Amino acid sequence: MIALDTNVLVRLLTRDDEKQANKARALLEKHADEDAAFFVSDIVLAELVWTLERSYDYDRSAIAQVLKALADNATLGFESREVLRAAQQLFSDAKTGFADCLIVAKAQAAGCSSLVSFDKAMRALPTVEQL
Repeated sequence: MIALDTNVLVRLLTRDDEKQANKARALLEKHADEDAAFFVSDIVLAELVWTLERSYDYDRSAIAQVLKALADNATLGFESREVLRAAQQLFSDAKTGFADCLIVAKAQAAGCSSLVSFDKAMRALPTVEQL
């Protein structure tokens, strides 16, 4: 398994640097027939969403589609594909940032009955309690 950094995914998605995008695509194509050949960490996912929002002006809908496509890609492995799917769904349904959605999805997957926070934006997410 090979871990991917955020910038590799950004190049693949935005093709803002054609030379790097081609290198990234060639790497993924080389391993296209291998399940979970590449590891994408939760931190990379959070950075990816932040970068697409802030630097490339992707809207929530486009980002949700990117996350779904990543989760559906068998060549990519994740800390938890189901947590990614849950976070993507929360992100699609709420106006909360993806990192917060990922935090809630990870807490739910860990069996937590609730998540306490001072963050008022998170109160729209299930199981979040304001402290």
